[in-house]
Amino acid sequence: MKAFELRQEFQRRFGTAPRIFRAPGRVNLIGEHTDYNDGWVMPVAIDLYSWVAAAPRADSRCVIHSINFDEAAEFLPAEIVPGPKGAWSDYARGVTYLLQGGGFPLRGANLLLYGEIPMGAGLGSSAAYEVSVGYALQQVSGIPQDLVGLAKICQRAENEFAGAHCGIMDQLISCSGLANTALFLDCRSLQYRTVPLPQNASLVVCNTKIKHAHAAGEYNARRIDCETGARILGKEIPGLRALRDVSLTTLEGLRSALPEVIYRRCRHVVSENARVLDAALALEQRDLKRCGGLIYESHRSLRDDFQVSCPELDLLVDLASRCAGVYGSRMTGGGFGGCTVSFVEADAVRDFLRHLSREFEKQSHSTLETYVFNSVGGVEEVRDV
Repeated sequence: MKAFELRQEFQRRFGTAPRIFRAPGRVNLIGEHTDYNDGWVMPVAIDLYSWVAAAPRADSRCVIHSINFDEAAEFLPAEIVPGPKGAWSDYARGVTYLLQGGGFPLRGANLLLYGEIPMGAGLGSSAAYEVSVGYALQQVSGIPQDLVGLAKICQRAENEFAGAHCGIMDQLISCSGLANTALFLDCRSLQYRTVPLPQNASLVVCNTKIKHAHAAGEYNARRIDCETGARILGKEIPGLRALRDVSLTTLEGLRSALPEVIYRRCRHVVSENARVLDAALALEQRDLKRCGGLIYESHRSLRDDFQVSCPELDLLVDLASRCAGVYGSRMTGGGFGGCTVSFVEADAVRDFLRHLSREFEKQSHSTLETYVFNSVGGVEEVRDV
């Protein structure tokens, strides 16, 4: 659906002319399951969006219609009861509730939502949804723009209203992404710098279209494992706040204090943080071979130590490693299905996609969705429609 079609549909449903907003999805180049451990990540905002058409109402009610679900939800912000209901509207309820408590008056609004980011693919669809709704509500209410503050609100909404104990990476890149760059983000301080993406290489995402039913529960379980590891290590390391504060040398020295599974979870996070730091430096030095090697190492760690991969993702990474022109490939997102991201020479992309699609279908008996993404800016109002 194009922006002008969204505008027309809004006018048909609500009888007024809307403003149009969009927030991008993301692919995380490296740094998986480090964000909620106060670590470092390197996401890229991509040109798939969550779109919102919005206009203020005369009353204080929020009326939200989802084109994807063909359903509507409405509520008074002051009467929202915190907590998940298991509905697509949980994210919007959460963002609305938290904006209402932010010290600025929130106007009632009509919102029409359309998402083009595949759900469950590990491309940040829920964060883009939260950010697009939150930004639209702020804009129609005249609330001053604070993108980091909006990212924090959207993270809380996902934690408290959807029950997913995610870190802030997805929401912050959807708010603050910049074109042609990755964001090297410190998830503790929320400080970041841009890292240039090379013009002669492409970000290729391959979607298995598989989402295992236990993924959400396992994601939360991994977070508990990390918190358990930090708590045990904190007895030996003064001032430790999270696994971000642990070096690989220190972890190995304290290995005997940790249950084996907890040690492996910690080893992934600690080594992944080191890989993100190295990858940022490699990109700044235009050393794509070094960056690609770190991306492959990340997948092995996610597969073996954090145990969030699956056979389909492993197959794609193995196939990618056998293709000419591929610097690196790994699973991206929470895991247990979803997507891989590969760094591929621009001239090799066509052959890469042809080979992976053919071999994946042959070996898994499933078709593959593929995307070649551009790096884009963060949430914005789209005026020229």
